[in-house]
Amino acid sequence: MKKEDIINKLSLKAATKQSVYRTTKSTFEELKINLQDIAKELHEEMCEIDKNVEVEYREKGEFEAELRFSGDILIFHLHTNTFQFEKSHHIWKSSYAKKDKYRTYCGVINIYNFLSDSFKYNRENDLGYLIGRIFINKEKHFFVEGKGQLSFLYNDFPNAILNEENLKNILQESILFSMDFELLTPDFNEVQVVTLHQM
Repeated sequence: MKKEDIINKLSLKAATKQSVYRTTKSTFEELKINLQDIAKELHEEMCEIDKNVEVEYREKGEFEAELRFSGDILIFHLHTNTFQFEKSHHIWKSSYAKKDKYRTYCGVINIYNFLSDSFKYNRENDLGYLIGRIFINKEKHFFVEGKGQLSFLYNDFPNAILNEENLKNILQESILFSMDFELLTPDFNEVQVVTLHQM
């Protein structure tokens, strides 16, 4: 009896997780191609306006890619695990999820924003910010959690299928948010004492 339970779980749960991973990995490859296209297009247009403003794509391995522009770097990171959500999460409210709980298993692509100078000058204490997370299930349904427009544009998980147009729009919104996000000087009292390492 227990062996049958194990086989049943493996055939449903494990197989679902593998399917989610393959779908998310495939989407991440599409994302990289779109990033390359965006970088090339923006770079060519910016060269005619100001050659000092560079836009550059860098592949950082199988699970990471970067887009560098102006003083910012967007890092796109594919998490290799599959996730499910707490029962209070909005994903569970739809009939789409209620009909098949395995539809709620999702892969995730994280989008982080860093300053270019943090890498250029090896400032290890500088902070980066998570500005978006793209969640994708086995059927390529998706939603996005994030900052700015990303917080509300892509929330229709039961009906939204991640296609090239959606992917390109998410990337462009990420760029725009990063460019609008300004560094604020910290309160004087917070930074009046520094370690030698920080200096």
